[in-house]
Amino acid sequence: MIYILATIFVLSVLIFIHEFGHFIVAKLFGIRVERFSMGYPPRMVGKKIGETDYCISWIPFGGYVKIAGMVDESMDKEQMKGPPQPWELRSRPGYQRAAVILAGPFMNLFFAFFIFYAATLIYGIGEPAGDTRVGSLMEGKPAQTAGLLAGDRIVSVDGVPVETWEDLTEVIRSSPEKPLLFEWMRGDSVVSAVIVPERSSMENEDGTTTEVGQVGIWGAIVMKRVGPIRAVGNGGVTLWNMSKLIVDFLGKLITRQESLKNVGGPVFIAKMAGDSARSGAGALFGFMAFLSLNLGILNLLPIPVLDGGHLLIMGIEGTVRRTIPLKIKMAIQQVFMFLLLAMMLFVVYNDVLRIVKQ
Repeated sequence: MIYILATIFVLSVLIFIHEFGHFIVAKLFGIRVERFSMGYPPRMVGKKIGETDYCISWIPFGGYVKIAGMVDESMDKEQMKGPPQPWELRSRPGYQRAAVILAGPFMNLFFAFFIFYAATLIYGIGEPAGDTRVGSLMEGKPAQTAGLLAGDRIVSVDGVPVETWEDLTEVIRSSPEKPLLFEWMRGDSVVSAVIVPERSSMENEDGTTTEVGQVGIWGAIVMKRVGPIRAVGNGGVTLWNMSKLIVDFLGKLITRQESLKNVGGPVFIAKMAGDSARSGAGALFGFMAFLSLNLGILNLLPIPVLDGGHLLIMGIEGTVRRTIPLKIKMAIQQVFMFLLLAMMLFVVYNDVLRIVKQ
């Protein structure tokens, strides 16, 4: 039950935030919003308040707002017939149309930033402890196999005392595949074991690689409380660094360095949401921030059906100074909607296989 509730909560909040961005900016410009839908058509249930139909639709892979004078996921072409009306998006200047389209992804990016900012205020900023305490270990690596645990403090390697994490790292990296006698403190007890660092390639700043030893440990981190101003900076840095990771992964998908099989879909999201919820509110909101960031960036891709696709069509029309015929727009929308749903089914299939194999 916790997995179901966590998934509903996470997806509902993120979809609502995204669509609310489109909705509120359209309203601010006086553009009519005819439907606010959680899910893709066909419509399931809802209630009309004023000019807007607030509803839930059958296909639960996202949501949309039906803005007057815009070809969207509803595939409603009746509204596009006849001359543009003052309350329609198509009658507005380019900056207003772009603002309405960009508002959805922007809200997702802002929501992710806000969570990073709030987490920094609540928990602080993690900084290296500076000593030789073990913070975490990699599953199945030499250190874990030898019996090291998080919280242990390594005191010597091959009889040579180590006082800082830098001292310890230097010894390990310079000894690939060389047996080393580690001694560490666990409470008041001294524990020792021979650990053989694995050989690994480390990339240097100049692009070359160096063979180094690794045992699969990270140093302990201490949390330092910070004020609101530094929290803003840290939130921005976290947003930027995670965005680069996402963009890099997308680039590898396009260049086929990564497989589509590695993309997580609804089932994977449900599992991660449930696991995060079981770990506590902090982990759940951290996962929401990462997912919101993904949603914001993905929607900026220049693919029809996505917000970036709408911007692309706007840009083409602005460049050629002609409106693309409605039939062509509808055909493009339908084709890419079909491809999007096909891809989602493929991703769901891979999600299920991944979970079964575990």
